[in-house]
Amino acid sequence: MTTTEQPQRLDAQLDDESCYRAVKSRDRRFDGVFYTAVHTTGIYCRPSCPARTPAYRNVSFHPTAAAAQAAGFRACKRCLPDATPGSPDWDVAADAAGRAMRLIADGVVDREGVEGLAGRVGYTSRHLTRLLKAQLGAGPLALARAKRAQTARTLVETTELPLSDVAFASGFSSIRQFNETVREVYALSPTELRGRRRVAAHAVTGQLELRLAVRTPYAGGAFLGFLAHHLVPGVETAGPDWYARTLDLPHGPGTVRLSFPQSEQPGETAFVTAAFTLTDLRDTAAAVERARRLVDADCDPVSVGDHFAGDPLVGRLARATPGLRVPGQVDGDETSVRTVIGQQVSVVGASTVTGRLVAAYGRPVETGIPGLTHIFPDAATLAAVDPETLPMPRARGRALVGLSTSLASGEVALDRGPDRDDVRRRLLALPGIGPWTADYVAMRALGHPDVFLPTDLGVRQVLVRLGHDPADDTPWRDGGSWSPWRSYALMHLWNTLMPAHPAPPALEAARSTKENRPCGP
Repeated sequence: MTTTEQPQRLDAQLDDESCYRAVKSRDRRFDGVFYTAVHTTGIYCRPSCPARTPAYRNVSFHPTAAAAQAAGFRACKRCLPDATPGSPDWDVAADAAGRAMRLIADGVVDREGVEGLAGRVGYTSRHLTRLLKAQLGAGPLALARAKRAQTARTLVETTELPLSDVAFASGFSSIRQFNETVREVYALSPTELRGRRRVAAHAVTGQLELRLAVRTPYAGGAFLGFLAHHLVPGVETAGPDWYARTLDLPHGPGTVRLSFPQSEQPGETAFVTAAFTLTDLRDTAAAVERARRLVDADCDPVSVGDHFAGDPLVGRLARATPGLRVPGQVDGDETSVRTVIGQQVSVVGASTVTGRLVAAYGRPVETGIPGLTHIFPDAATLAAVDPETLPMPRARGRALVGLSTSLASGEVALDRGPDRDDVRRRLLALPGIGPWTADYVAMRALGHPDVFLPTDLGVRQVLVRLGHDPADDTPWRDGGSWSPWRSYALMHLWNTLMPAHPAPPALEAARSTKENRPCGP
């Protein structure tokens, strides 16, 4: 299997020969892309499992862990196949199956049932079930069950929570269901899975520290630099090697503190450490999924880097910063509001105005983390604001309130459920929302990997600095030669505008208002 070759999705049938070559080479890059079921042992593994490679005649391949479980296989205790990044194909294709997978991971089935999931994707529950079974090998209930089992195993093995708390934090409706599912998937009871380790008396309910698997290389320092450069006071803060923010979760507020790896060794699995504080443990799955979205955990950086190899403009930038990610979001509504505020202003100016908005309309919370004081104001709150009172030009204020009204009513949904093209059309129909804003929202809020912003001031500055005329009819005028990874090309261009060393949080407020580094809002 070449470095750019990808196993095909189940709807076109998995290419068994290519998958088996990946298994023989123990290629970690395909962990999470497909799973190997071994018929002689009754287990399923990740492609990089260190166990002896089974004979070709004794294996089959499945696109999801849920599909392998539905076929009667249990998870390998050695390679822990469910503890992998997800398939990057879900964001590349962005079809109904991929969008449904994102919502399932966020806990929508646990909170709203299959009907709620189907409504968000825009299908009937029967049709969505048929579609998921055809493409992913399992229906929404089985996929949600596999996700609950994965969350449960992680909490059992890496936290000191009582098992009863683990059951409900994982999304199970009863302890009996929790016990039966864990035993069926892992061939161990929850107590056996935890082993002889005793629950510490000082364990604090609601505080969890987990590891989020990411493919390497992972440019953690550059990623942290982007987040630290765009901090919104009250909602976000950062330090030399960490970033923290508040979370607005389905059952209550929370916080997450992320510590980033810096790995340039391709083909391995690295981990972003995520420390959560939750009001309600039922929000565990949602908090983890939103953190994964934020850090772009499912990206395949080797494929992205290979695509840029030899490119006269982005190629050397990609070699200089291998594994650069596209920052995602923990709340699509928040991202869109911040994007409108950031139209045609500097990063510092946008952060200052957004901080004022947070102080005036955000929900105060007690977090215990200095600098984190508010939940970002929700769409319904902003929809009721008089645009004339907002600290921005009147036209932009009206655009912000109009956008918030559409978000609050459900006319525009940024939860990764609707089709991206439909969302873009709805955004462009709103007063004050142009192509730059709609495309930036698609990149950050909807996880679109193929967005380019040729009119962006930062992009034009970089092209001029590198000796190119952005007005020329060149391949990079619309970034077409970088497709389907134009969002990553955009990040490499913006990365050249970033400060060499992000300012410490204490200096954020003191940064010069004359600074104008327009690398995204």
